[in-house]
Amino acid sequence: MQHSSFKPLTNRKLAAGARCHRPSLKAVRADSPAREVMTDLDVVPPATVGPDVSLDRATDIMIMRGVRLLFVTDADGTLIGLITARDTLGERPMQLLSGRGGNRSELTVGDLMTRVDNIDVVDWRDVEHARVGDVVETLKRLGRQHMLAGMRDPHTGRMHVRGIFSLTQIGRQLGVPVQTFELASTFAEIEAALVH
Repeated sequence: MQHSSFKPLTNRKLAAGARCHRPSLKAVRADSPAREVMTDLDVVPPATVGPDVSLDRATDIMIMRGVRLLFVTDADGTLIGLITARDTLGERPMQLLSGRGGNRSELTVGDLMTRVDNIDVVDWRDVEHARVGDVVETLKRLGRQHMLAGMRDPHTGRMHVRGIFSLTQIGRQLGVPVQTFELASTFAEIEAALVH
């Protein structure tokens, strides 16, 4: 048996009243770098789901992961779409069922996801020089709660999603509680916070 240079760490019993560490959100302003409000997929693994998963299961995954957006991937891991809490919990399921019939329990992520060719993405090189106010203005112009930042692999030319901007996340970092699907009021609250 070889001698190991590894040594065990000192351990002790966890004291009553201990809490789990939660990362603090960095407060931002309108002129803060955009990267400060982006979920960096180099650091945080993306939350994914398959297209055949039920809407209720997709919602459960979002709750477990603490996100409002899931990447929809095929069996090979290729991005085929996105689904948001707004899609699974909003009016869209009922609108779809009113047109085709059936039960909500029969709907899958693939029925309501935004397909990859309808997803807006901003170039990573632009993000590196953008400010938080620029991101909010882009989200407002697009009328969206989320936006992706992408970069091309220099060897394959294939697009890779590098990060996600979320209006909810931006609101939290600005100190604005954003708990609604009503985009107009959300943008108004965030824009007011950006001015201060």
